[in-house]
Amino acid sequence: MNHTEIVKHVYDRFANEDAAAILATFAPDIEFRLAQGHPYQPSGEPWIGGDAIVKNFFMRAAGEWERWSVVIHEIHDMGDTVVVEGRYTGKYKPTGKALDVQVCHVWKFRGDKIGCFHQYLDSARLQDTMGHLARANPAA
Repeated sequence: MNHTEIVKHVYDRFANEDAAAILATFAPDIEFRLAQGHPYQPSGEPWIGGDAIVKNFFMRAAGEWERWSVVIHEIHDMGDTVVVEGRYTGKYKPTGKALDVQVCHVWKFRGDKIGCFHQYLDSARLQDTMGHLARANPAA
C-alpha cells in the first residue's frame, strides 16, 4: 500500500473500531498529537507509542461518543506526508450535544509506517460540545 492507501485504511479501520489494525500501521514510537485545547490533551503535548494512544485516546473516546465519524473531503499526498481535510460528526454522550466540525489531519511517514499524526480543529467548538467551556468559565 502507498501512504494515501494506508491513511484511508486507518480511517476505514477506525470506523470499524479495529484498534489493532490501526496500531499495526504506526511506528512503535509514533508521536500522536491532538489539537491544542482538545479536552483529552489540552496542552497539545503528544502521546508517544501505541500504548499511550490506546490508554489516553482510543479507550476514552470509544465510550464517550455515539455515531462518531470522520468524513474525508480531500486527501493531499506529499510524499512522506499526507494531509486530510474533512469533518467530524457525532454525539457526545455525557452532554447529548452533536458535533459537526471541520478537521485537518497531518500524517507523517517513516518508511511504510506512520511516525506522526497531528490533528487540527476548532477546539472551542469541541470544548463546547463536550461541556468543557462552561466548566472552565462558569460565567460563559
